[in-house]
Amino acid sequence: MRFFTPFFAVLLMSATASSTLAQQAEIIDGVAAIVNNDVITISQVRELVGARERALREAYKGPDLVDRIKEMRLAALKDLVDRQLIIQEFTKMQEKGANIPDYVIDDRVQGIIRQEFGGDRAAFIRTLQAQGYTLTRFKEIEKEKIIVQAMRQAKLTDNFVVSPAQVQAFYDKNKTEFSIPEQVKLRMIILREGNSDDVGGSANKAQTAGEIRQKLIEGADFNRMAQMYSEDEATRDLGGDWGWVERNTLNEELTQAAFSLKAGGISPVITLGDSYYILNVEARKNASVKPISEVREAIEQNLMQQERMKAQQRWLDTLRQKAYIKILT
Repeated sequence: MRFFTPFFAVLLMSATASSTLAQQAEIIDGVAAIVNNDVITISQVRELVGARERALREAYKGPDLVDRIKEMRLAALKDLVDRQLIIQEFTKMQEKGANIPDYVIDDRVQGIIRQEFGGDRAAFIRTLQAQGYTLTRFKEIEKEKIIVQAMRQAKLTDNFVVSPAQVQAFYDKNKTEFSIPEQVKLRMIILREGNSDDVGGSANKAQTAGEIRQKLIEGADFNRMAQMYSEDEATRDLGGDWGWVERNTLNEELTQAAFSLKAGGISPVITLGDSYYILNVEARKNASVKPISEVREAIEQNLMQQERMKAQQRWLDTLRQKAYIKILT
């Protein structure tokens, strides 16, 4: 039953203000905002940020914590105000015939029962009751969520044209996003002091590592030598293959050794703690930037999404301008 809890966390976070000013006397935790004739309670704001606020309290202390919590709660309150404005706008549209059919809500509930409760309706109802929700109230919340999703989606039109100049400008400004860092194709042989499976028996590992390196310098196959001598179980059977690595893959000393080698180069024996490393760089790739031809489609999609979100925000700004909104926290 542990999968019930995240579901109801989402349920609580998704509930929007639906109480009217006439019900204000029943609200004992205080009013965070008034949106036309509806209120948003402080508890709704706290429910929306509860999990993130707990994480903040573990990471920050003092004034910094206070500032971050305040910022988070204000952002959550803005989101709840936007949700309420959208629901109110839909209510006006209902007067002109707009509607969410009951079967859409029922399908959503049945989907939740299947996905979150394994099809066990009785368990679903018991969990609703344990959380203090009736099935009717739960359906109301789901209906509000569907309304908000549908109304937002309706404003994400595709009536935008992204010009080649816009794509080029974005590419030029954000080249770091399309950069490919320097890489080396690396193999390693690793020996460790005190290994119970020592290949060299009681021989000194540093000496053994030196002998292996000498054989490699004389032309021995690195792949084969790694399979025979390396004590790194993860890569030994692969001939010590680490694939293509970037500078942030290894520690500083191994990184410096690997990226100082030319293609085909063999490093000196590198001692780190009780381990000995021999590196082989098979090939190198210099740092580069993907050509615009490879990323053009992704940039166009990114710019289109930005325009969609701007259009949606303009719509929400219009709703705000026409509404009576009072923030009380």
